[in-house]
Amino acid sequence: MKIRFIQPNEKQEIKALFIREWNSNMMVSRSHQHFVENLECVIATTEDKISGVLTFNIRNNQAEIVSLDSFEEGKGIGTKLLDFALNHFKMLDLERIWLITSNDNCHAMRFYQKRDWIMVNIHLNAIEEARKMKPEIPLIGYDNIPILHEIEFEYNL
Repeated sequence: MKIRFIQPNEKQEIKALFIREWNSNMMVSRSHQHFVENLECVIATTEDKISGVLTFNIRNNQAEIVSLDSFEEGKGIGTKLLDFALNHFKMLDLERIWLITSNDNCHAMRFYQKRDWIMVNIHLNAIEEARKMKPEIPLIGYDNIPILHEIEFEYNL
């Protein structure tokens, strides 16, 4: 498995992947729209096939991880992508590294907490605002849990 930043000529391939997998190239966090083709992107490849993607945005000396997806669960792909990104962020000497997940994503909450991320805020009913920008966000998520709140995590370097 190789972990690397994408090349500029691969941005359209990543955009197409997001549209194919999630029917959209746009994500919302903290009432901010993120278009995948405008984000920094790290990929994991296995035999020249994309097996994982991490996207992030750096602004105001902070890095927000916007998405982390593994297409082969249980193989350490997400962990390797995250470690690669964190090493990059350390070199940039950023003030803050953070991310948002939704309240239904218990798998993500476990994943991040096991890797020393700290839950720092719960933004109650924030998904209602996000749906105004992205109506295709479902009402019900994993394990039939209503998707209502944004959970904010932070990592201390």
